[in-house]
Amino acid sequence: MSKYEPVMGLEVHVELNTKSKMFCRCSADYFGEKPNTHTCPVCLGLPGALPYINEKAIEGCMKIGLALGCKVAEVSRFERKNYFYPDLAKGYQISQYRWPLCVRGEMEVVGLEGKRRIRINRAHQEEDTGKLSHIGGVTLIDFNRSGVPLVEIVTEPDFTDTAQVRDYAKKLQQLFRYLGVSNADMERGDMRLEANISVRPVGQKELPPYRVELKNINSFRFMVAAIEYEIKRQIEALERGEKLTQETRGWNEEKKETYLQRSKEEAHDYRYFPEPDLPELRISESEIQRIRESAPELPWKKETRFMSEYGLSESNAKILSESKEMAEFFESSVEDGRKLGVEPRQIANYIINQKPDISVKVAEKIKVMDVGVIGDIGELGRIAEEVISENPDLVESYKKGKVTVIQALVGAAMRKTGGKVDAGKVREILEGKLG
Repeated sequence: MSKYEPVMGLEVHVELNTKSKMFCRCSADYFGEKPNTHTCPVCLGLPGALPYINEKAIEGCMKIGLALGCKVAEVSRFERKNYFYPDLAKGYQISQYRWPLCVRGEMEVVGLEGKRRIRINRAHQEEDTGKLSHIGGVTLIDFNRSGVPLVEIVTEPDFTDTAQVRDYAKKLQQLFRYLGVSNADMERGDMRLEANISVRPVGQKELPPYRVELKNINSFRFMVAAIEYEIKRQIEALERGEKLTQETRGWNEEKKETYLQRSKEEAHDYRYFPEPDLPELRISESEIQRIRESAPELPWKKETRFMSEYGLSESNAKILSESKEMAEFFESSVEDGRKLGVEPRQIANYIINQKPDISVKVAEKIKVMDVGVIGDIGELGRIAEEVISENPDLVESYKKGKVTVIQALVGAAMRKTGGKVDAGKVREILEGKLG
């Protein structure tokens, strides 16, 4: 057993699905578009161009903060985060540092040693940067993404194992989708993860004098692998008597190891100062209450209610509350089932297993109330055609070799039909049509 233990915090960046960018009227729907076609003087940082605040983006940040139990600040401000990098046209990023929009929240996660509460330091509003593509020895920049609304959620260093980190990140992704503020598709870059990792002697209360930041991790699997490698690397370095320093590292999936990118900057290196072209944000209590009342039932609360109200097992309740669409489909089926004497648990079992694992009599009743899975090949083909025509960006990615996006297309079919398609069959049909 190691004499060292990890100390970890997480920073999650999520792009909001607003129609326009954070500080201009350019379309924020950039994925799959021709490079540098969703730009204007504001998001290109041209002299004299003045930004203005996207109200819907602020509402999205507030929805996230309130769902995490944060306090919405009465007054918050935007600041300029100054650093040089090619994808930052202005030479600075408009962000929040000293006056964030949402502060002091928490989330319960499950790890190797059971439940643990993770403190949320802040959820603040900022803008995304451009996208760099390294091709054949040259670097190309696409500024379509520059200025897209971004929310950053920062935790305290409360994580002690990778199971907690994974549970937290997956719950955040689920939350973003429930709230309707983002698709949170990690493959598209809608949601990006950064972990701050240190190790210290077991039993020590003080935080280590350094931290290593792992940047821009785009999958849960990579995140767990990168963190576990980094913990091992740091422990081995300390056992050799080496001194660890503040730095930023990336993850090399082929070599299964982290690599040095640069020495990690401190806050003062960014020379934050108030954005002079934007007013401070003042949020009234009535506005906060309006946002709070418009929020849907949160997934973990829905899961608990499904167990108490419908007598579902914890595993079934978790599956049926996984997506908002599936939960709504289940509850509407329960309402229909009550008229026919079908128990909620029987409906839950049928939906989850996608087979009549119940009596013939009950199965006939479920068929009458149209809870059954769509199995007709012709109907599935029609649904697949609609999904393909409605998701050209995903189709293009698939044809370019990103075969994992087939899961997103299957998910679109599930949402379109309220979960009433056989996922395996619809996947086969989609793969056949996409060649």
